[in-house]
Amino acid sequence: MTKTVALLDYGSGNLHSAQRALIRAGAEVTVTADPEIALAADGLVVPGVGAYAACMAGLRAVRGERIIGKRLAGARPVLGICVGMQILFARGVEFGVETEGCAEWPGTVERLPAPILPHMGWNTVSAPAGSTLFAGMDSETRFYFVHSYAARTWELTDSGPLAPAELTWADHGGPFLAAVENGPLSATQFHPEKSGDAGAQLLRNWVNSL
Repeated sequence: MTKTVALLDYGSGNLHSAQRALIRAGAEVTVTADPEIALAADGLVVPGVGAYAACMAGLRAVRGERIIGKRLAGARPVLGICVGMQILFARGVEFGVETEGCAEWPGTVERLPAPILPHMGWNTVSAPAGSTLFAGMDSETRFYFVHSYAARTWELTDSGPLAPAELTWADHGGPFLAAVENGPLSATQFHPEKSGDAGAQLLRNWVNSL
């Protein structure tokens, strides 16, 4: 049976390419800001591009943080992409301005300590052996990144009702979180919809897990 995926439209994100990629991954996709549709779908994807503060403002305008929270309270899968991953943390700091995030995970999204920013292009990641998202991929698989900020530490010591987090790391001027899998809540800092065959496999893995 085809899985349904709601792609959250809150004014930030590469919606059309993400929609096409999810359809190719086998999902029936609806681009929406309607809470009922977003809550009823088998999976919810939260995209995001641009500034952390702007993304949070757009998300709150459609009560997206409540949609995410309600889904997770019912163990309903959510996938964040790029800034859609960053806003899942407690806060983001850009240009000295701190913005409150969704706080599904503790921690701060901050500027990468790299001499060249943004981190733009293809990079490898270090995924755990038990990963669902990266199943079937080897350590040389590359994904497409474009960002200057990321979560550089993992501060969640007790996942509570969620499964213990599986962390995937990458490096650009130092280690940062490239992906997190924490029960029904998953996220990638890179763009799977721009990552060719590797990104397509990751999205298929996620859709098949719904």
